[in-house]
Amino acid sequence: MNSHGQYEQQVVWAVVGTSIGPLLLAATRDGLVNVVFHATDAVRDRTLDRLASRLGGEPVEAPDSPLLAEPIRQMTAYFAGERRDFELPLDWSLISGFNRQVLRELASGVPYGAVVGYGDLAGRVGQPGAAQAVGVAMGSNPLPVVVPCHRVVERDGGIGGFGGGLETKRKLLALEGVLPEPLF
Repeated sequence: MNSHGQYEQQVVWAVVGTSIGPLLLAATRDGLVNVVFHATDAVRDRTLDRLASRLGGEPVEAPDSPLLAEPIRQMTAYFAGERRDFELPLDWSLISGFNRQVLRELASGVPYGAVVGYGDLAGRVGQPGAAQAVGVAMGSNPLPVVVPCHRVVERDGGIGGFGGGLETKRKLLALEGVLPEPLF
């Protein structure tokens, strides 16, 4: 326990280079807890401050940690085109309620190479008409790529928004064969 009487969750992290730029991966003993795009020094520092605030304790850089070994291996294989599904324990403690429900459905029900509309995903969790709320859930996804919010698109065929930026979403969808590779 810390001085405030809260249980501290040890968080280990590492930055991994990928074809979409550096990703920060953070894990607890319960599983992968956070994936963060564009892990520059400033983004990393904000993320680590947020993780310390939310989970207690000071996150520790530990790229060789057993807690990160499998997430790093699977992420590397995914970006090399050698893996389609992530089989990792996930720590869902950074998200709750409707957002968690939507993200769990997305993780289990929208496979590699497929897309789903915001409204369709809302219907899958019993909330037809909650397409905007699904968009909010996608924007608060603490585990992008692994929980594939890039696979959620607009009903009319538009790509929709994306917390990692539209170019990153396009690259992920191209990697999965949903969109053609960019010409340049």
